[in-house]
Amino acid sequence: MEYLNAFLCGGILCAIGQVLIDRTQLTPARILTGYVVAGVLLGALGLYQPIADWGGAGATVPLTGFGFSLAKGVKKAVAEQGWLGVFTGGLTATAGGITAAVVFGALMALLFRSGEKR
Repeated sequence: MEYLNAFLCGGILCAIGQVLIDRTQLTPARILTGYVVAGVLLGALGLYQPIADWGGAGATVPLTGFGFSLAKGVKKAVAEQGWLGVFTGGLTATAGGITAAVVFGALMALLFRSGEKR
């Protein structure tokens, strides 16, 4: 059942993004940024945790999950360190994902050559 929930949750998030691409003038970059901001806002309001509990990886892997992780990290750091946690919590909570993106991006740049699109 966990796999089905993850598939449904991730699919719903992707379907919303596709509808936004098809029906609005928003660029994909703005939609992706909006997903991160939505994850932060929903996480800060405590509304994203039930979605993450139900959807599992379908909720935590997309960009909304990244925003949720940022908000969760800031909330934890503020509780532990005070206002200094506002500046450190988000990066601490998402450091693994950011590092993986940089490492795999550099690896792909070394392995493949860019070329003109046809």
